[in-house]
Amino acid sequence: MTTATPAIASSPIPIAAFDFDGTISDRDSLKDFARFAAGWPRYASACLRTAPTAILWACGLRTRQETKAAFLARCLRGLSRGQLSELAQHYAAHRLPRLIRPDMRARIQAHQQQGHRLVLVSASVSLYLQPWAQATGFDAVLATELAYANDTFQGEFATPNCWGAEKVRRLSQWLGTPAPKLTYAYGDSRGDREMLAQAQHPWLRGKHAEFPPL
Repeated sequence: MTTATPAIASSPIPIAAFDFDGTISDRDSLKDFARFAAGWPRYASACLRTAPTAILWACGLRTRQETKAAFLARCLRGLSRGQLSELAQHYAAHRLPRLIRPDMRARIQAHQQQGHRLVLVSASVSLYLQPWAQATGFDAVLATELAYANDTFQGEFATPNCWGAEKVRRLSQWLGTPAPKLTYAYGDSRGDREMLAQAQHPWLRGKHAEFPPL
């Protein structure tokens, strides 16, 4: 599995792109991971201290990325790459599977049985999504990447927040084509709209009761 190597643009194999939070999972996995990694006291403090930034974001005075970075900085700043990797591996193996919706677990397996290529495209961080997706059988993970200074997380991202139009840009980069051509795309929110528009068979949780035929 890869996070960067382009796919074969001319491949006739159907490609299915999945959002994660709210689509595959039944809740916000980033907040759940932050609570797990930081512990309740630090997590609660981070929520309170980030509230003013979140209000500014709601008023259009801060970006989604700035707000997310401020929250993660207060939860995880000072942890080394090794510490975060160990926490992420444990979370992906023991906690994250409990968040997966049964209908999406079955849908992922159905795509795999058909021999389709699966790509996870998420605004959450690849830190814990990568090991989960690799164990689940995804071909690639396109997600938000953390940045490290002196091998320590200081609260910044190495890539733009993978949300909205950024999802399409990352898919284009992975596929090696200016406009990604997806057979299937699954989402649940405004942040998936651009990705769903690239798919022959888009599916939005809450709008479509039935999955498209495989």
